[in-house]
Amino acid sequence: MTQQTPKATPAAAHGAKPSLLSRLRNNICRKIKAENGTATIEFVLCIPVIMAIFMASIESGVLMTRFILLERSVDMVMRNLRLGQYPNPSVNLIKDEICRRTIIMKSCESSIAIEMMPISTATWVLPNSSIGCVDREEVLQPALTFNPGAAHQIMLIRVCVVQDAMFPTTGIGLKLPKDALGGYNLVATSAFVNEP
Repeated sequence: MTQQTPKATPAAAHGAKPSLLSRLRNNICRKIKAENGTATIEFVLCIPVIMAIFMASIESGVLMTRFILLERSVDMVMRNLRLGQYPNPSVNLIKDEICRRTIIMKSCESSIAIEMMPISTATWVLPNSSIGCVDREEVLQPALTFNPGAAHQIMLIRVCVVQDAMFPTTGIGLKLPKDALGGYNLVATSAFVNEP
């Protein structure tokens, strides 16, 4: 039995190269089957969602920290006021004392508004309007009542601080009601009875 060798084609015999069309087809097929870069595509698709969640988490954390520090500061200052540690309280003194205790408030002294008024125990009428917060675009600020009251009176204090969002165009920063300069209002309310 003799073994026959296959006949070489004329193109192979002369060392001819495959045609341009067949090389192009082979390259396209190879590129379609290749799995290089699939992790990059997943990364590009997922990173905006991950970054939005990350920025929303930071924004909500800073918002809650500012709010808790503001409420704590108002409570501490009102305790000192109630106990008579500020003999002649003025709006500027209360502003300075509150801002001194709030650690991460940016430019607190220029963005804080304080309203203090006695509450009648006969009618128990509370103010129905919201506090007028600082308008950073205007030179004139809203006129707010500041009446330290007399002994045995129930006092209501409302404090509003305007702060800028860290990421105003994403996540929670996008949903917060903001003023024209992009600041949102933090409002703390407290009540106490003036000691005799």
